[in-house]
Amino acid sequence: MLNVFLDYPELEDELTIVKKTTSPLDYKLTGAVTAEEIIYYQELIRRIPINDNVLNYAVKLAVKTRPNTKHAHEYANKYLNWGAGPRASQYLVIGAKTHAALSGKYAPDIEDVKAVAYPILRHRIVRNYKAEAEGISVENIIDKFME
Repeated sequence: MLNVFLDYPELEDELTIVKKTTSPLDYKLTGAVTAEEIIYYQELIRRIPINDNVLNYAVKLAVKTRPNTKHAHEYANKYLNWGAGPRASQYLVIGAKTHAALSGKYAPDIEDVKAVAYPILRHRIVRNYKAEAEGISVENIIDKFME
């Protein structure tokens, strides 16, 4: 699980940031990758096979987040106002395929889905007042969905 929590910059660092971003820019940009390379890698990732059990896990993970629906997890019903839609299912699969490829694997497994679940689901689900009042974080809720 990758969690990144950033603090505010130090005063000197913030002064540098503000100075550089509010003054005239004189930068020469060079491309890191071409548009053709981006399209090639996007197509390559989509061609990576995925087992049905991994696909089912990814879709069910997204479906569990939708409160007051047939397949909702009890935590969704209790702590969410809004769940993740079908695009979350799509990106859980694409993210898992990408994670697997970057890890040197030929196909994703459930651990790859779990590895990308937080960044994909975190901004797609909306906690309700009860969750906030009880100090239940989005990450805590996602953890319950992956049990």
